[in-house]
Formats: sequence, structure tokens, C-alpha cells
Amino acid sequence: MSIPPQTTTGATLDVDRSDPAYRDWLKEAVRKVQADANRSADTHLLRFPLPERWGIDLYLKDESTHPTGSLKHRLARSLFLYGLCNGWIRPGRPVIEASSGSTAVSEAYFAKLIGVPFIAVMPRTTSAEKCRLIEFHGGRCHFVDDSRKMYEESARLAAETGGHYMDQFTYAERATDWRGNNNIAESIFRQLRLERFPEPAWIVATAGTGGTSATLARYVHYMQYDTRICVADPDNSCFFEGWTTGDPDVTCDCGSRIEGIGRPRVEPSFVPGAIDRMMKVPDAASVAAVRALEGAIGRKAGGSTGTGLWSALKIVAEMVAEGRTGSVVTLLCDPGDRYLDKYYSDAWLTAQGLDIAPYATALDSFLATGAWPA
Repeated sequence: MSIPPQTTTGATLDVDRSDPAYRDWLKEAVRKVQADANRSADTHLLRFPLPERWGIDLYLKDESTHPTGSLKHRLARSLFLYGLCNGWIRPGRPVIEASSGSTAVSEAYFAKLIGVPFIAVMPRTTSAEKCRLIEFHGGRCHFVDDSRKMYEESARLAAETGGHYMDQFTYAERATDWRGNNNIAESIFRQLRLERFPEPAWIVATAGTGGTSATLARYVHYMQYDTRICVADPDNSCFFEGWTTGDPDVTCDCGSRIEGIGRPRVEPSFVPGAIDRMMKVPDAASVAAVRALEGAIGRKAGGSTGTGLWSALKIVAEMVAEGRTGSVVTLLCDPGDRYLDKYYSDAWLTAQGLDIAPYATALDSFLATGAWPA
């Protein structure tokens, strides 16, 4: 397309692409997404029972009570608002996402809410229940055999269909307003306000995109709290290695068995300089911890909750050993009924070669004695 040259009188070039019909659609789409937030009461902060004599309170932020049942509901809402307000999401064009499940469930919900198609590009090993939920909300599952191929396949589908590749792994940390606006960090501190230790010593998160740990850390720094941020990483994930070595290009050869967290590369949304500590948690320990959670509070949760809980309990053990009192917070990321055929199946554990017995014994011993097994 040629642009007419300016005349000698200095005529102003003027191209007006405003589209009243699109702007009306956009206003209504943003209204619907924001209304969802107003309808959804804040998630609960649950207490994990610890011996009173320890003087330590352990809480789990229960993100499973969101309308789509997971922590990713917050992320999906932020990503949709970000994409809409940037003019990337358009009426009638599909939204495409690379996801191991929970983000895709939540994004399918928001796509249906504003009336656009949704395609989830996901590993073929994703739990059947998550696939069912994506389809329940009107989305379509597009499987890849190698989880490392999700990114390029999502970009290919977006180019082919004229849709928008949401790319949670790039935009998670920038789509969320970390200064406030009812983000997860602001919510935690507001709910702790009347507790005996309102400023937690540690908050433990897990990393799928890295967006949650970035939000927590930035908010803590912005509000000038002394709270430290720990990120727990499962087997077959590169965040821990990337953080400890300072190498952002480290990769893994296979995907994480703990759905929703762990990545075969260090994702762009992971902000290593913002966090204070990382732990590498064996998958068998994650499963043992999530089963111990059910015994403690009567609730099943996904494997990522177990990864964070194991690390939180290790921190509690350090505080007990040092005679320190205070509070620790971790996340209940999603419900366990999505994983009955995995983390709650002894047959699946056997097939994966995972022996949780030593870790379960270690947790029982710790909760009885206060001493973390060597």
C-alpha cells in the first residue's frame, strides 16, 4: 500500500481506524470479565493444624474455590483483560493457549463468557478431567506428544486461524497488577490482618509461568514487608536450575509430572531476582504431602499444592528448630478430584516408579516431633 506524499503546504496525513461496532463489543467484553470478579467472593485462607506449643501458624490460600476451580482463574482473568485492552482479542476470532490444563480450563470459561472460540494446545498426557472441563466450557483440546512443542504449535494455530495466542508463559507477570487491585498477595495480607502473626515470615509458591511468584514478591517489596518468598519446583523442571546457576537457557528433556507447575525451560514470566529462595521437591514428596493434607483438613488437592506444602513444612521445621514463632503461607492451587487417576491412584504411582512411603513417614514424624528428618 502506497502512502500519498505530503504536499508542499504540509498537509497532515490522517488515517482513522476507529470502529464503533468493535468498541461497543470491547466495552461489553471488558464489563463481563470485570463483573465476574465482582461476583466471585475472595478465596478462603485455611489453617493447617500444627501443635500449639510451636507458636507457628501455617495457612493455605484456597484458590480451588474460584468459579473454574484453581489459582489460574486469577491469571486467566488478567490475561483476558490484558489482551482485550491491548486490542489483541477480537470478536469471532479464536483465543489459543499453550497449557497443561488448569489455565486452559479458566481461559475456556472467559472465552465463553465473551463469546469467542477457544483452543487449548496441551500435552496428550493431560488428565482426562481437565480435558472434560475445557470442553464443558466450550473449548477445544488440541494435543501434542511433546510438551516442548506447545509454544510453536500455538503460534502456528494463531497464524492459521487469525486468532490470538495468549502466551501465558510470556505475559503472566505483566498482565497482573502486582501493586494491588485484589491480586493474590493483597488478598493474603488483608485476610491475615487480624491474625496473631499478620505479616508472614514466608510465602511459598510454585511456578508454572512464574507469574504468581513475581506478583507476590513485587507486592511484598512494594509494601515494604519483611516477608520472604520461596518457590518450590518439582522434578523435570528448569526453574530451580536456572535460578541457582543464573543460566536462563537451561532446558529439560521431559515434562513435569506435577500438572500446572514445572516447565522444560525457564519461562519469560519467571522473575528470578524478585524471589529469595527455591527448593527442588521430589515428585514422591509432593504426592505424600498432598495426601497428608487430606488427612489433616479433609480436602483433596492437586499435586502442585503438595509441592508447595512440602516446602512450607520444611520452613516451619526450621522455625521450630530455631525457636522462632510466626506464620507461613502457601497455596491450595486446585482440587484433587481432577487427579484421582494420578496422585490418588496407587497404580499410577507404581507405573511412574514413585515410592511415597519414606516421605509420608517423614511427614508423620515431623508433625509428631517437630524435627525434620535428616
